[in-house]
Amino acid sequence: MTETSLIEGTKAPDFTLPGSDKNSHYLSDYKWKKVILYFYPKDNTSGCSIEAEAFRDNNQVLQLKNTIILGVSRDSLTSHVKFIDKLNLPFVLLADTDEIVCNLYQVIKEKSMYGRKFIGIERSTFLIDEQGILLKIFRKVKIKGHIDSILNLI
Repeated sequence: MTETSLIEGTKAPDFTLPGSDKNSHYLSDYKWKKVILYFYPKDNTSGCSIEAEAFRDNNQVLQLKNTIILGVSRDSLTSHVKFIDKLNLPFVLLADTDEIVCNLYQVIKEKSMYGRKFIGIERSTFLIDEQGILLKIFRKVKIKGHIDSILNLI
């Protein structure tokens, strides 16, 4: 898949991943709901915690708007469960330890921290409508104000 193949207005790629609730989750299971599919670098890091808390704090509003949240990272299910317990997250986190869905959604990028280059998840969010169409793609997400941008679209 090329970088331009994921575009707003087209069908979101379906997938299956194991969830923190011990169930397999298919994107197609959520037809008839809007889905906030967000990819984040790592459980229990400051930025990822702030982002997860923003989704947590707006979860009820999103549910009233027929919207669910699914978080995805390369962390294990064990790590996800600890992260959920620590932050009291009311939504499922999906484990993409083999980077299959991360690659499908083109979020694996070369990153740099303290002058060191590495491959990791670029913080990204995909807003998917009730028919499985990509409504909005947010790449290189800045956490501050991100939830407000999403709420304004729903």
